[in-house]
Amino acid sequence: MPMPDDAGGPRGGDPRPGPADSLVDVPGVRVGQVQRRGGGWRTGVTAVLFPPDGAVAGVQVSGGAPCTHETDLLDPRNLVERVHAISLSGGSVFGLAATGGITDWLADHRHGLPAGPDPAEVIPLVPGASIYDLGRGGRFRAVPGAEMGAGACAAATGGPFAQGSAGAGTGAVAGGLAGGVGTASQVTAAGFTVAALAVVNASGSPVDPRTGELYGARYGLPGEFAGLRRPGRPEPVLVTTGYRKVPRSTTLAVLATDARLDRGRCGRLAVAAHDGMARTVRPIHTLLDGDAAFAVSLGEREPDFAAFHELLGAAADVFVRAALRGILHAEGWPGVPSYREAYPSAFPA
Repeated sequence: MPMPDDAGGPRGGDPRPGPADSLVDVPGVRVGQVQRRGGGWRTGVTAVLFPPDGAVAGVQVSGGAPCTHETDLLDPRNLVERVHAISLSGGSVFGLAATGGITDWLADHRHGLPAGPDPAEVIPLVPGASIYDLGRGGRFRAVPGAEMGAGACAAATGGPFAQGSAGAGTGAVAGGLAGGVGTASQVTAAGFTVAALAVVNASGSPVDPRTGELYGARYGLPGEFAGLRRPGRPEPVLVTTGYRKVPRSTTLAVLATDARLDRGRCGRLAVAAHDGMARTVRPIHTLLDGDAAFAVSLGEREPDFAAFHELLGAAADVFVRAALRGILHAEGWPGVPSYREAYPSAFPA
């Protein structure tokens, strides 16, 4: 199989994105988002929905301050094989209430584990996680609830969705800069698609403080981040490691593939997302971060040993690309500049 070179991606041919370069390139995945800004609010919800019979899933939590819901479902030792959605939200522990709205919406649409003779008797299984964005709009308890979770489901689409300051990334901050939601996909040499959705909200920084460059830019596909330059003059470096400034944080990921994987291998795919986090943000997985990654399988073709390992390598890189898009699309607000505002000379005039 092709071996990765130092800049990511396999030797023997350039990697390529899927048609939409998005999580929705994996058939059966839909993404819906809602957000609220103003009047003390700056937060939102991102719902990732699967077909009515669900998707095989795994999880890896590596941060020291996780805020999660029903992740024990994904342990390969436990009963349930499939889940029906993944909930990502702002609001820290309060924002986990959005998961209830997603669960109710799925039940109303008969998506879930059959629980009786009536087709309406289903139990939706919805793991989730929340980021810490409390008070970033001005009000500490302006947080997502069940209505925002249901609204994200109603907005779900298999087409393009907003990146940057949207959904669960609306109030995200990464090392003092505006973070956000991003997405990307890649088709492997073996013909499998792996895609990522990232919510970047980190105590660490995505920026090298010596140069102002984004750590993850070298992992883009050929030409993807070619428009970014090393800042050409001294600029105010507004971020260092950031962990003393940001009290609590969390970076989240959802990876999806059309390869057929069991829960154990989905768990390994989720570990690869954390490899991508380490290429994007420094330091990562601190005691102040609740970093969590979910991975789902929606496919019938099983990869062989070599193809699965190629998939793992691509998954780490595709997370980096998704994360950088979230950062580059993000909009700043007073006291929290975007990367473009902090380092304008990184962009062509």
